[in-house]
Amino acid sequence: MMALLLRVLLTVTLVVIIIMSGAKMSESARVFTITNKCTETVWPGIFPGDNFGGGGFELKSGQSQVITAPVNWSGRIWGRTGCKFDTNGDGTCQTGSCGTTLKCGAGGEPPASLAEFTLATPDFYDVSLVDGFNLPITITPINGTGNCSKAGCDGDLRATCPKELAVKSGGKVVSCRSACEAFNTDEYCCKNTFANPVTCKPTFYSKKFKEACPTAYSYAFDDPTSILTCSASDYIITFCSSRNQTACTFHDHRLICSGSKGLKSFARRWWTIIFAFMVIINL
Repeated sequence: MMALLLRVLLTVTLVVIIIMSGAKMSESARVFTITNKCTETVWPGIFPGDNFGGGGFELKSGQSQVITAPVNWSGRIWGRTGCKFDTNGDGTCQTGSCGTTLKCGAGGEPPASLAEFTLATPDFYDVSLVDGFNLPITITPINGTGNCSKAGCDGDLRATCPKELAVKSGGKVVSCRSACEAFNTDEYCCKNTFANPVTCKPTFYSKKFKEACPTAYSYAFDDPTSILTCSASDYIITFCSSRNQTACTFHDHRLICSGSKGLKSFARRWWTIIFAFMVIINL
């Protein structure tokens, strides 16, 4: 009887080792969950998008899309609005266009709010408004280690955009240009004699962006409060959501939400079971 119990214990231990080894192996990829909480349809763009079905798709209000990014991927994700595509995927958008197709073979046309990633060890990520603003967008890391803070812009700059930066369609502000795009001066674009953090300082316009979006890049050298790092994390990119709102992703056939301990707590529960089983054996 004791031999049978020991064989069961060894089997359970082996299963746990396999599960934990699998979690380490999965560190070679990152799961991205892109969620639309806007009241309007959004057409996410991804560049480079070779690993993401061509880099563009439609996402209706309330919908989510799960994609997997290789560990060495470096690129950007943004939302396009006001799009009209035919059955061949040809068409145009009011904001964030990457050409005239649903699939993005290039970056989004400014102004566009960007979620930027460099996946490595650790990952670097940020939300940038250097190219202007068209949608609130946030990044929520899940199940990672390190700083792993939420990043992004949950304020809607379309409502407070200075009139000289506003882009309108049908009398409605659909996006907000950066001062660099609007005025193209060295000071606003941080170029030539302003191409360093000593001479390129926050301006009236970048401060307006920062007020609405305190954890997003407001100008080129806004690094200290804007770029974040995290290791072995999955990421939730959400349009039109508060940074404080709970966000969830689907990883290894399980739903994991921000604030949960994720797979690590799952492993700890297995070791608790093994410990309890050993106690029973020795009774």
